Amino acid sequence: MVAVVAAGLAAGGINAVVGSGTLVTFPVLLAVGLPPVTATVSNSMGLVPGNLTGALGYRRELTGQRRLLLSLFPASVLGALTGAFLLLHLPAAAFETVVPVLVALAVVLVAVQPLLQRWLRHRSSPTDRVGPGRTAALFGCAYATGTYGGYFAASQGVLQIGLFGLLLPHSLQQLNALKNVLTLGVNAVAAITYAVVATDRVDWVAAGLVAAGSLVGGFLGGRYGRRLPSWLLRSLIVAVGVVAIVVLVTR
Repeated sequence: MVAVVAAGLAAGGINAVVGSGTLVTFPVLLAVGLPPVTATVSNSMGLVPGNLTGALGYRRELTGQRRLLLSLFPASVLGALTGAFLLLHLPAAAFETVVPVLVALAVVLVAVQPLLQRWLRHRSSPTDRVGPGRTAALFGCAYATGTYGGYFAASQGVLQIGLFGLLLPHSLQQLNALKNVLTLGVNAVAAITYAVVATDRVDWVAAGLVAAGSLVGGFLGGRYGRRLPSWLLRSLIVAVGVVAIVVLVTR
């Protein structure tokens, strides 16, 4: 129980600052004995409070993004419903086969994020305009990342920052604020879906413990997380992700 709360605390902070906090909670939930699908469902439900406090912590960076949020939020919600449907209706064996690949992808994305951010910073221009073509591409990216997040949440935020950064003339802090709100929507919709139609797949004790930790972690991440050395945080995430892959493969 202490380990799950601590993992939720770390994940809440990591999600607010970087994304991919699931790479901390998911291996811990597996280690305490939860099956992969149950771990994913319970984890998504538990991270919602942390997503909320993390989004509130970055509310200043949301200034001027109201119209963009209103256009992308429905796409993320629709994607979350699609991902939750796939998780609940595809065979558990298929999920167990795919998840190590998804975790590996998430680990790679976290590892190369500094290179991606530098590239985005060099190509961004404050005079870029978001026309109809970019708007359609943003909508598609929001739906795709929402589907990924509804199915398996690890590094959903990293994907969002990477894809939206290619299409928007925003600073990285603004992208992170946008990511926090969309991730909150995806995880909340997925959590409600699981609670309504898949109650038997939820480990409520695990979800509650993750929620307690993530609530505090999201608040701390939104307020103080920018002061942490990014290399240390990234190294921890990659190390935990590698452990998750080993656990999943050996199981």
